[in-house]
Amino acid sequence: MESNDNAEVGSSDKQRSASQERVEREKQDKAAREQMLRVIFTTEARERLSNIRMIKPELAASIEDQIFQLAASGKLRSQVTDEELKKLLGSFQRPKREFKITYK
Repeated sequence: MESNDNAEVGSSDKQRSASQERVEREKQDKAAREQMLRVIFTTEARERLSNIRMIKPELAASIEDQIFQLAASGKLRSQVTDEELKKLLGSFQRPKREFKITYK
């Protein structure tokens, strides 16, 4: 009976350990990503991106991914400024539909 109990305890310990490792890796990835943001973006651009992240996290993530790809390929020569980020955001925006209201 004790060997079954020990086996169950051992497998739950392995699950906890794997879960802890995954959480630790996620923390390290997030820290590395934040460090890259500090290097790539100016302070104003980082603030704007964090504001966007609060409202539209998927948009902020896609912008970050695109900028990281540009940086990795060597196409970024300097830090991304707030103005450059605004232009990039404009390219991500869908054209707004215009509504025409007529009164009778």
